[in-house]
Amino acid sequence: MNYELFMSEAIAEARRGAAAGESAVGAVAVLDDAMIARGCDRVLADNDPTAHAVLRTIQAAARRLESRRMGEMTIFATHEPCAMCVGALVEAGVGSLVYGLADEQRGSAGSVVDLARVPGLPHQLAVISGVREAEVRRLGIGVAVPD
Repeated sequence: MNYELFMSEAIAEARRGAAAGESAVGAVAVLDDAMIARGCDRVLADNDPTAHAVLRTIQAAARRLESRRMGEMTIFATHEPCAMCVGALVEAGVGSLVYGLADEQRGSAGSVVDLARVPGLPHQLAVISGVREAEVRRLGIGVAVPD
């Protein structure tokens, strides 16, 4: 799988979100080396605190596949996902998460907590970090969204 290529697509989504005034976070879903869904943050536009790029991408992939199970899917995200998004990845049974930049404040795939690999849960997520990290770091997060 071409990690660099798919992360560039997630970065493009992050830029699209930032251009719309959202946080610069993007994600894409890949299945069988084909991108099947993409998303950026829409927290402000939708007035929805759950409208994160990763969650929106999972939802779009589920609609496209007409399935709630995504065991062979890889999600590429510019930034390490939060607890809500990692929880959704685990619940959907996503196979892998690839992200660019760790989030030392909210990251839930290894930085602050590791919800991706909790031994007692029925599913654990493979995680690869640091893909195109320097480029993602230059994106920043963008708009500060209040908690």
